[in-house]
Amino acid sequence: MTRILFSLLVISIVCSPLNQTTVRGAEKPEVPENFSEGQLVAWCIVPFDAKKRTPAQRALMVKELGLTRVAYDWRAKHVPEFEEEIRQYQKNNIEFFAFWSWHDSLAPLIKKYDIHPQIWITLPSPNAPTQQDKIQAAAKQLLPLAHKAKELGCQLGLYNHGGWGGEPENLVAVCEFLRKEHSLDNVGIVYNFHHGHEHIKEFPRLFKIMQPYLLCLNLNGMVAAEHVDGLKNKIVPIGDGKYESSMIETVINSGYDGPIGLLDHRNELDAKESLQQNIDGLKNVLMNRK
Repeated sequence: MTRILFSLLVISIVCSPLNQTTVRGAEKPEVPENFSEGQLVAWCIVPFDAKKRTPAQRALMVKELGLTRVAYDWRAKHVPEFEEEIRQYQKNNIEFFAFWSWHDSLAPLIKKYDIHPQIWITLPSPNAPTQQDKIQAAAKQLLPLAHKAKELGCQLGLYNHGGWGGEPENLVAVCEFLRKEHSLDNVGIVYNFHHGHEHIKEFPRLFKIMQPYLLCLNLNGMVAAEHVDGLKNKIVPIGDGKYESSMIETVINSGYDGPIGLLDHRNELDAKESLQQNIDGLKNVLMNRK
């Protein structure tokens, strides 16, 4: 009788809902390290910050959020602040992770401070008769900057920003062309959720072809493309959209372990508040994985 009772107890534990949840949960890949706060990259926090912080204030804000990497976007008025921005980041143990577009004044600062940021540049959308002509024309436009980046020990990230140049297949094609035809192995892809609402349905396939070249993946709350009108619904906090959870699950299941970026990009908000919304939203998405 004792043996029978013991056997029934074991069976009840194994078959209990709690244990089934544990078993099913164990089958899912764990959340990788690149999704942890200390690895995330803050993006679009300079011209879009409602508080218009100074370099010192911005570095302190990033540090207070627990972030350690910044992709630096700028406008002409910020050019005189480039060096101070770098100094403040180094003072606060923040990585000057990436730089938007290009400005010649950055080159001596890269050498002086021994930094090697990714250079992010929109992939052009050339007017050419055939697909191959477009690939070659886009690559030709990028060649000088790609070579400059390589000389400085930096990677060049082709950034999706709409049009022909915003399509994943074209990002991959130009990246491959520059690598194969010009030996520019420093060229890769920076993919942004907020410029990819129209890619939601095909995201698993598109992510798979981009993954070998991906330098950074910037997250966003995602709604169907038909609900995006200009800036309306384009920038959405993570967790407030309908599709980002499944897209993030695709990324985790893929084994991607590269950099992950979080957006501010909301003129009406304090950048700290906007980033915190995305940090909290990402935590919730990761905690509630199905």
